[in-house]
Amino acid sequence: MRLLRPAGGGPSGGDEDDDAALLRAVARGDTEALAVLYDRHAGWLHARLTRRCPDQETVREVLQDTFVTVWRSAGAHRGRGEAGGWIWVIAARRLVDAQRVRARAERVTVSAEPAVTAPSAEDRVLAGLEYGEVGAALDRMSPELAEVLRATVVDGLTTRETARLLGIPEGTVKTRALRARRELRAALGSPLGGTA
Repeated sequence: MRLLRPAGGGPSGGDEDDDAALLRAVARGDTEALAVLYDRHAGWLHARLTRRCPDQETVREVLQDTFVTVWRSAGAHRGRGEAGGWIWVIAARRLVDAQRVRARAERVTVSAEPAVTAPSAEDRVLAGLEYGEVGAALDRMSPELAEVLRATVVDGLTTRETARLLGIPEGTVKTRALRARRELRAALGSPLGGTA
C-alpha cells in the first residue's frame, strides 16, 4: 500500500458521503474501496501518528493495524460522524496499545540493562498523559469528553479541526472541552492551567 496525502490535505480531504459509501463497500469485502480509503486518509494519519510517536516503525505498524481494523469492522461505522474521525479513533487506540507494549518491553529491557539515555521532556509528558494520574483520569472520563480533550490538548487541534475530526458541531466541542476540564480537575484534585 502507498502513503499518499489526501487531496484536501486533512482528515476531510474527501467527500464524507463518498467515504461512507466506501466504508459500506469495504464492509462488503471490496478491496478497491479499502485502497481508495487508504490513499485518501493514510497521509494525514501518518502525519498525526508521527506527532504522537517518533518511532517510525511503530507508526508504520499502527497505520497498517488501523486499516486492517477498518477492513474487519467497516460495517460497524454505520455513518456515525465523519469516516476520518472514526478511522482516527481506531489509529489512536492502536497507537496507545503499541506504546503500552513498547513500554512493557522497555521495562523488561531496562531491568536487564542500565538506561543509556534519558527520555526527552516531551516523552515524559506524553507518558504521564497516557500512563500517569492524568491518563488514569482520562480513562475514567466518558469517551466523548476524553476524545475532545485528547484532540484539543494532546494533539493540539483547534476547535474547528476537532469538530471536523469528530463530526460534531464546534459548540459541542467547546462544551465537552469545558466539562472534560472540570472533570479532570476534580479527578486530580488540583487546578489545571487555563480557564474553563
